[in-house]
Amino acid sequence: MTSKNKRRTARPEVGRQRSKPGKSLEKQSEKAKKRYRQTVFQDWCKKCGICSAFCPKDVIGQDEYGGPIFEHPEDCIGCRFCELHCPDFAITVQDLDPDTTGDR
Repeated sequence: MTSKNKRRTARPEVGRQRSKPGKSLEKQSEKAKKRYRQTVFQDWCKKCGICSAFCPKDVIGQDEYGGPIFEHPEDCIGCRFCELHCPDFAITVQDLDPDTTGDR
């Protein structure tokens, strides 16, 4: 059989009845959404506001004295920008994923 005589057959799974990836990804992201615990050591914090300025999800706000408040802790993505930029090392972010916590 020469290459001119070969028939091309369409694979039935390609382009037909595919599931919508958006909905399955949403379900996966809800199940796989990691949670984080944010802790501020108030004795170390000098209330500079850098942590709230660097938070990409606006999780950290400020109280009336300029101290950090975690207004939306469930929205934390664990980027640790607040932890990295804190000049006083007053913030820690811990992963609450049950797979990584172990038996400590």
